[in-house]
Amino acid sequence: MIRGGKPLNGMVTISGAKNSAIALLPAAVLADTEVILDNLPNISDVAIYSELLEELGAKVTRRDDEIRIDPSQLVSKPMPNGRVKKLRASYYLMGALLGRFGEATIGMPGGCNFEPRPIDQHIKGFEALGAVVTNEQGSLHIKAEKLRGAKIYLDVVSVGATINIMLAASRAEGVTLIENAAKEPEIVDVATLLTAMGAKIKGAGTETIRIEGVKQMKGCRHSIISDRIQAGTYMIMAAATRGNVLVDNVIPKHLEALTAKLEEMGVEVQEYDEAIRIIGKPTYSAVDVKALVYPGFPTDLQSPMTSLLACAEGTSLLTDYVYGTRFKHVPELTLMGANIRVEGRTAIIEGGKFSAAKVKAADLRAGAALVVAALTVQNEVTEITNVEYIDRGYDRLVENLRNLGADVWREIS
Repeated sequence: MIRGGKPLNGMVTISGAKNSAIALLPAAVLADTEVILDNLPNISDVAIYSELLEELGAKVTRRDDEIRIDPSQLVSKPMPNGRVKKLRASYYLMGALLGRFGEATIGMPGGCNFEPRPIDQHIKGFEALGAVVTNEQGSLHIKAEKLRGAKIYLDVVSVGATINIMLAASRAEGVTLIENAAKEPEIVDVATLLTAMGAKIKGAGTETIRIEGVKQMKGCRHSIISDRIQAGTYMIMAAATRGNVLVDNVIPKHLEALTAKLEEMGVEVQEYDEAIRIIGKPTYSAVDVKALVYPGFPTDLQSPMTSLLACAEGTSLLTDYVYGTRFKHVPELTLMGANIRVEGRTAIIEGGKFSAAKVKAADLRAGAALVVAALTVQNEVTEITNVEYIDRGYDRLVENLRNLGADVWREIS
């Protein structure tokens, strides 16, 4: 429940990155001794992943933002459904278990259902490394007598496939080259952990990644990078409410595409070494935004950005070249009074004002878009349901918004 109309003011500290954490947790499977991860976000996806690792026999201990994973007693057992179905990134267990045990049986992953995201590039990579992949009763069974390095060209740039192949290749025999690899900061974060565990990886963050497989990997301590999508969402919220917010514990370079668009709209942005201040203005200009693979404008910020553009003067065009049908937030924003129509990959957004309504989150980032919109509605209460989607990716959202002066609370139905 959000009673809007209050500018956000103060400081918010950003947690570790969701999209890193959900890859780093299964990466720990590759070690023979304990892995410690710091700066862990307090989100439901992390909780589900922890339970999956415990199901496999790992000892998982969590305290505050630290998690300890002892994979020494891990066993490879089939995980056909259950918690796997709740989590899109459960597919990372395929690469991790394949690298550690030479086989994996994993149910088809779940998570946000805003567009089919096939895992054909993951399978292509596993097969190139020597695995045989079969579909058995709705689960993927992946087995290799021996994993051998290979040259793998990804037909589409895929963060998931790049990470999954890195995981498996880390313990393959010989050298693996991933070409047309994704370049996201989260991939560099995973490579940093794997390298600390003993893997030999070069080129993470570029379009060609070289992995020299090793026989054994050891535990280590690793601090997760800050969440650029969470940071970007608070930047958008601050701008939308015409507030003044210092977004702390961020890497400004990871947010350059968003910063450029905010400044183009007329938002004042001040950058520091590990923080960004957003100072809102009374009016904003319409701009055109294209969501692209990194380092372009993030598709994960497309939905919240739609809400901000709906508060600008004039007509904005927002085109998503990553997920062309990721517009499930638009009907809900329309219920709140927005004037938006979707044509193919593009949302055509006429500036105006939001009004309160009862709306529901269709996925994680669509939920964030509704929060942005609700915060701008003067003195009226917006009710957002399906908030379990929002809890998948935003650490302590209600607490953080309250600390910034928002009137927001949860009601248990």
